[in-house]
Amino acid sequence: MIREEIQAAGRVPLIDHNPRKGDKREFAPHEAQRYKTRSGAERCNARLKDEFGARHVQVRGHAKVMCHLMLGVVALCADQLTRLLL
Repeated sequence: MIREEIQAAGRVPLIDHNPRKGDKREFAPHEAQRYKTRSGAERCNARLKDEFGARHVQVRGHAKVMCHLMLGVVALCADQLTRLLL
């Protein structure tokens, strides 16, 4: 259902196959690379929301919201660097 709607919109669906009835279908190499990139970005966004305050921003105004989000991005980058180095 979702795959057909995406294809009808003229896009390529990148939905991982759930092997409920046997074989797991693998992505083509170019689709696997795109899926890997997309899932990394989604993990980063989820972490920014869950751990660094982007889910509930409690300030008003575009500039203040952008400032809070960018401070969250800086904190996320610093955390990732410390994880990489340790």
